[in-house]
Amino acid sequence: MSLLRSTRVLVISFGLLALGGCSSSKAAAGGAPSRDAGAGAGGSANSGAAGSAATAGAAGAAGSSATKPAGATDGGLQDASTGNSAHDAGDAGTGSATFTLPPLNAGLDYQLGGAYAPKASVKIVSRDRNAQPAAGLYNICYVNGFQIQTDEESFWMSAHPDLILRDAAQGPVIDQAWNEMLIDVSTAAKRAAVAQVVGDWLKGCAAAGFDAVEIDNLDSYSRSGGRLTADNAVDTMKLLSAAAHAAGLAIAQKNSSELVPRRAEMGTDFVVAEECNRYTECDAYKAGYGDHVLVIEYRRADFDKGCASYPELSMVLRDLNLVTPADAQYVYDGC
Repeated sequence: MSLLRSTRVLVISFGLLALGGCSSSKAAAGGAPSRDAGAGAGGSANSGAAGSAATAGAAGAAGSSATKPAGATDGGLQDASTGNSAHDAGDAGTGSATFTLPPLNAGLDYQLGGAYAPKASVKIVSRDRNAQPAAGLYNICYVNGFQIQTDEESFWMSAHPDLILRDAAQGPVIDQAWNEMLIDVSTAAKRAAVAQVVGDWLKGCAAAGFDAVEIDNLDSYSRSGGRLTADNAVDTMKLLSAAAHAAGLAIAQKNSSELVPRRAEMGTDFVVAEECNRYTECDAYKAGYGDHVLVIEYRRADFDKGCASYPELSMVLRDLNLVTPADAQYVYDGC
């Protein structure tokens, strides 16, 4: 899978250069542009769409790596009218807060490049953690939890220099496609420290009114030059899932289909998958998460194919840089 991801970085980043897009525009745009489009997986009140409350227990909070039928939930009771379920995270050792999964087969928008009023058909919105959630919808908070965005470098360099992954010359290890330093999750102590930093961001997402969180760059280990492993990533996600659940947030696995079989270890609840139709990964996500798979495509042909093949999934077509409708490059369609 790392070879596939590396190929994705090379091919699509050239496309971004041709478009004049780059992830360093995040601060100016007010959001993070598409992660998978350039890097190959790695960029109000609570939701009125909440399903029926039910005690999930440990299985609901931790999830299951077994194949599930379409519409299956993770230990909670599903609301037949909305397709989503609420879970009690207490039995999983993550606190007594409850969290709610996204509604199934609902309209989706991916607004990491800047917040704007969603179309009437949209019920689920993902926005950067520094943006405000959309009132009355199911809101997902985007957090870059495994790499350091350029506008956050000074924070990590000054407050947590020991949590930046270093090469043999003690320089930061960089994801060249996005010019982002990798976060060091190579030891238990460092993972705990990272989870404390990111956990504070997750509390901020919950306080702002988000319902869930997606943690980007789960697969950064594949760009670490062998300094990080899949085990490091999984162990880190386990800590972040516990922090999210304690804050009352559901948590998504972001991309990295190769890690779906380890869902139970990570404790993730649903998937945010970029370009799973293009790279023939949608079935892998469905095998682990049932219909709780949110799909973003950046090419019309892949979107059309996905809508025909997976009418039960929430799917959106967006432009590579996830710009707002005020931009001439804006693209949106949903099915």
